[in-house]
Amino acid sequence: GMSGRIRTLVINTDLVDETELPASVLDLTDPRFRGQVALAPSNGSFQDFITALRETSGDAAAESWLAGMAANDAQVYADNTAIVQAVGRGEVPMGLVNHYYNARAKAEDPSLPTENYFFADGDIGSLLLTTAIGVLDTSEDVELADRLVAFMLGEEAQTFFSEETFEYPLAAGVAQADGLPPLDSVEVATFDVDGLGGGLQRTLELIESSGLSG
Repeated sequence: GMSGRIRTLVINTDLVDETELPASVLDLTDPRFRGQVALAPSNGSFQDFITALRETSGDAAAESWLAGMAANDAQVYADNTAIVQAVGRGEVPMGLVNHYYNARAKAEDPSLPTENYFFADGDIGSLLLTTAIGVLDTSEDVELADRLVAFMLGEEAQTFFSEETFEYPLAAGVAQADGLPPLDSVEVATFDVDGLGGGLQRTLELIESSGLSG
C-alpha cells in the first residue's frame, strides 16, 4: 500500500448538527435524512464501498441500502469534488466522499463550513481504501520496476501524498497532513482489496437497478 483514503461523510456544519448524525452509514436511509445526502454512484470509490458492503453483509443488504437511498431521494452528483462543492454551498447538507476531497477544499478556502464526519466502531461507512503498487510476474525489467516501487514507498513520494493530495501516506514513516486526524485514531473499516475487483460487475448491476445511476 502506498497511500490510503477513508470513506467519510462530509457535512455542512451550518446545516448539520453532528450529534444528530447516525452511528452507521447504513442508517442514512432513515426518512429524517430524506433529500439530504449526496452520492456519486459513478465514482470508483463509491463502487468499492458497495462491493465491500456486499462482501461483508451480502448482496441483499447492499441492494436494500441502495434502494433505500434512492427511495430517500439521495442527491446524485458526478464525482466527489462536485459533492464537496455542493455541500460547501449549502446546496445539500451532507455527502459520501473520500476524506481528502474536503481536506483539499479547506486548504484552498479555510472558511468553508465543511467537515469530515467519520463513522465509529469500524463501520463500513469509514472504509479504508488503499492505493497499492506491485511488480507483475511478467515484468521484463524487474530491477527497474523494483526501483519504481522503492521510490513510491520512499520519503519523497510519501511526502507528496501527504502534503499535496492529502491522502494518508502508508510508508517511510511520513506523517499525515496537518488538520487530518492520525490514521490510528479513526475507527476505520478494513477490507481485503483482492475482493474489490472481481465483484465489480455485480456491484454496477445493483447500482443501475437501484435507479441511483441516473
